[in-house]
Parts: sequence; C-alpha cells; structure tokens
Amino acid sequence: QVQLVESGGGLVQAGGSLRLSCAVSGRTSMYYAMGWFRQAPGKEREFVAGITPSGTSTEYADSVKGRFTLSRDDAKNTAYLQMNNLKPEDTAVYSCARDGSPWRGVVPTAPRLFAYWGQGIQVTVSS
Repeated sequence: QVQLVESGGGLVQAGGSLRLSCAVSGRTSMYYAMGWFRQAPGKEREFVAGITPSGTSTEYADSVKGRFTLSRDDAKNTAYLQMNNLKPEDTAVYSCARDGSPWRGVVPTAPRLFAYWGQGIQVTVSS
C-alpha cells in the first residue's frame, strides 16, 4: 500500500509563494511519475504539473508555466511543488498523486492514470 500526504498549503496574498510537499510512504519505490492536480469549487480536477521518475523532465499546465516548479527528492521519498507569483485563480485544493504504472515513457496528465492520491490540501490566494 502507498500513502501520500501533502503539506505546506495555506493562505497567501497574490504575488506570494508557497511550497507544497508530498511525502510518500508504504511501498516507497519512487520509480514512478508523480503529479499534482487541483480542484477549485465548482470546477473539475485539473492537471497542474508532473515529473518523470528520474526528475529530469517535467510537464506543466499552461496556466502555471513559469510560476510553478515541480521537483522530487527520492532519498526523502518526497515531491515538492514550488509555487511563485500566486494568483487568486490558483485557489483550489491541491492533491499529489503517483502513477499507477512504472515509468511509461511520458509524464501522465490524466487523473485516471494515477493510482494513489493524497487527501488534498487547501491553497487560498487572496487578492
């Protein structure tokens, strides 16, 4: 069994920064792609960022490119989402997830491809 726990969320003013962490426990083999998703009230869950098992390649939603950076530290079984220049429209519940299959050659972006999910953490950006 794999467990994911997010931390680092909270309330921040527009233009500010937060760093989300995703700690993985259980079967902690990290040779899987990781991803972050978010869901705002009344909206569908959307892909935010993903990272390859090696950490050498990342994918980002257009809405966060240039502002968010995803990284991973396999020694700590943790993935990090650095969020800079936050905007009110970034307000959402953010969830990290782990791919359900070993490395498939591309960073998955569809939620259905992720088998393990954290409980989610609130990020609120005030204007």
